[in-house]
Amino acid sequence: MLKHKYFLLFLLSLQGFAQTKKITVTDLTKIKQAISISASPDGTQAFYSLKTMELNAENKEEYDYRNHLYLINAQNQSKALTRGVESISQPVWSPDSKSIAFVRFVKTKPQVFIMPLDGGEAWQLTTYKNGATNPTFSPDGSKIVFSSGFTLTELLKDSVMNNGGKLPAWSIEKPGLSNEQALTKTKAKANPDGNLEEIRAYLAKDVEDKKARVFNRMDFQGEASADPEMFFSHLFCIEVKEKATEKALTKGYVSNNEAVWTPDGKSIYYISSADSTQHPDRLRENALMRMNADGSNKKIVLAEANKSFNSIEISGDGKLMAITKQTVNKLSFSELEIINLENSKSEIVNFDRSTNKYEFSKDSKTLFITANSNGGIPFYKYDLKARKLEQISDFNSGVLAFSTTKDKVYFVKTEISNPCEIYVSDLGMKKPVQITNLNTEWLAGKTISVPEKRLYTNTLGQKVDYWLMKPSNLEANKKYPLLLNMHGGPTAMWGPGEFSMWHEFQYFAAQGYGVVYANPRGSSGYGQAFQFANYRDWGVGPSEDVLAAATDAAKEAWVDTAKQVITGGSYAGYLAAWIVSHDNRFKAAFAQRGVYDLKTFMGEGNAWRLTPNYFGLPWEAEETTKIEFNSPYNYVDKIKTPLLIKHGENDLRTGVIQSEMMYKSMKYLGKQVEYVRMPGATHELSRTGNVRQRIDRMLRIYEFFERFVGK
Repeated sequence: MLKHKYFLLFLLSLQGFAQTKKITVTDLTKIKQAISISASPDGTQAFYSLKTMELNAENKEEYDYRNHLYLINAQNQSKALTRGVESISQPVWSPDSKSIAFVRFVKTKPQVFIMPLDGGEAWQLTTYKNGATNPTFSPDGSKIVFSSGFTLTELLKDSVMNNGGKLPAWSIEKPGLSNEQALTKTKAKANPDGNLEEIRAYLAKDVEDKKARVFNRMDFQGEASADPEMFFSHLFCIEVKEKATEKALTKGYVSNNEAVWTPDGKSIYYISSADSTQHPDRLRENALMRMNADGSNKKIVLAEANKSFNSIEISGDGKLMAITKQTVNKLSFSELEIINLENSKSEIVNFDRSTNKYEFSKDSKTLFITANSNGGIPFYKYDLKARKLEQISDFNSGVLAFSTTKDKVYFVKTEISNPCEIYVSDLGMKKPVQITNLNTEWLAGKTISVPEKRLYTNTLGQKVDYWLMKPSNLEANKKYPLLLNMHGGPTAMWGPGEFSMWHEFQYFAAQGYGVVYANPRGSSGYGQAFQFANYRDWGVGPSEDVLAAATDAAKEAWVDTAKQVITGGSYAGYLAAWIVSHDNRFKAAFAQRGVYDLKTFMGEGNAWRLTPNYFGLPWEAEETTKIEFNSPYNYVDKIKTPLLIKHGENDLRTGVIQSEMMYKSMKYLGKQVEYVRMPGATHELSRTGNVRQRIDRMLRIYEFFERFVGK
């Protein structure tokens, strides 16, 4: 009897031990993410920028995000170059591989620092009043070009950036007033009981004292707050020496970004809004520009009607440029263009994917590329002479960042077994070697659910990828609830090679849920036709695809078909509301930061262009736009599923009124609904928001579902 007692205690201890091996909600705080990697120009070493979540020193219930710089030496050993509470960003190598420039905040402004690698502390290069970002060294390492930003008000007063106090050529669109009347500061004394000029002076002082905000621009919504001010980015050059003074390379009421030096150091390519006659909020196009290194002789190199450009890369021999081009003011799909800089001829790469990053090989014969594709982020190489594209890595992992030397590639990899580690390999990725153990230690012994890929052919004849994850500790002859989780965008893509959902999927599998997720029509990573297949169809078609995945998953012997739940955020918050207003299979639903009424969305969120791009304008004929038909709010009376609605209080991407409308209407109708608002949170809550709120969000999903399926 005594032996049996001890044996039982032993089994219980093993059970307790097994329980500690589950992925927990607070494991979120243990995930370390390498967000960039760069090989030194001489190919002997590399650095990476590491993002972590650290306990706040003053409040142990809160966490702070930290970004710090680490160096990988020739023996593939890494050491920290920066530390402390001040994070760094945007690190770049000097051409001689002896120092690194990066950005760090000083008195609320970002400034450029130089870190010598032969010893000594990093020193501050820039002290510019408006801050300095995006540093890039000249080929000889003697200079750095950086960016800085200005509001319209600042440009009006800045004698250097706006010599002569010129006013914009485009109208600021203040009704009844010319630019001169609206922007020239009155000399009258503020007096609410005075004449018209004194009243205007009084009103201007109210604005200055933050008693009123006056909007005349179209794009006044940021991510967390509304802003009446327009913002312009300009380029500056500074010598890499202490107490150097910056020189403005660009000026005026246009924005200029993405400075890239030519290999000879004589010129700089950059992206500019270029047209100084159009209001910046209405100008969606931009142009590829070139100027001399001193800012003179500015010329348009590439400009097309209804096109914008970004991500300039120049080959080491200076003969080729790679650049991304996309259409503006309607559904857009990025194209990769290669330009011969010697004869100005160009061609579009035959690649039906939108690229994430690309980089020329050291011999300028190959372009290395990463792109979202089929649930992963593969590494590709494009032979520039043969015009041949070859996929190097698989769809089951993701290359989040990479950097090449003449014979190897450093890369950041995500996969199901580990959300983020750094590897080095030959350029064919045939013999990868893991350099870091960022997440290996805390993952040791954890039970990981491995997704099983499946395929559905929809009514358009398209192949739809979806994945099914079993509960982590699946027991025979036991039934489990099934969670249908959906992505937003609508052009996002999920899969085993996608980083952002790794923890959430594993957490719910550890809590005893099966998880099924799909890439329905409209997702990226499957080509232009697939991505555009939800035009004027956000509800019926995509719901067919995700529900087909849920239907198939529910056939598994371990699934309790009476305990199915559904969730999604942003566009997928929309889709969750659409589905529960048309389908009653789910016991509970959670709609996060969603859009529910496409008419009001046109004016409420900063992502409002999704309405005209996908459907048309709200005042156009419904039989053409189908805006009302595609709005879940119009079916609120049909919802029978208990619904939890969540929104960030400062979310101006989709706007909180969207969720208030849904909640209030369901409450009025006496339906089962609960509403959660996250104070201070923006639309990015689930990815980069307050860590405590991110944990709260996942626990709130779990707790709400358990009310209906946990019995």
